[in-house]
Amino acid sequence: MATFELYRRSTIGMCLTETLDQMVSGGILSPELAIQVLIQFDKSMTEALESEVKSKVSIKGHLHTYRFCDNVWTFILQNAQFKSEEGQETVESVKIVACDSKLLTQ
Repeated sequence: MATFELYRRSTIGMCLTETLDQMVSGGILSPELAIQVLIQFDKSMTEALESEVKSKVSIKGHLHTYRFCDNVWTFILQNAQFKSEEGQETVESVKIVACDSKLLTQ
């Protein structure tokens, strides 16, 4: 299964990367093992989001920027309003990165 490395830029992904870097620098982990951990992280995040997340959210906002490159859409919204069954939240700015899930099964 192919995966994207998108989730490495999330808060949890960046913390994992920073921790792995510290462990490699301290001689606790080999660089090869750290890379394998990141690859497993990519797979696990993709699988978890696909199978565990059941909520739907609608988003409205001012489209500030959009881009399509290498089959990846990037949207930057300002004054974005997220609505779900649980409630509503407004944020000043949000970046949404969307990839074609069909690419993951190739």
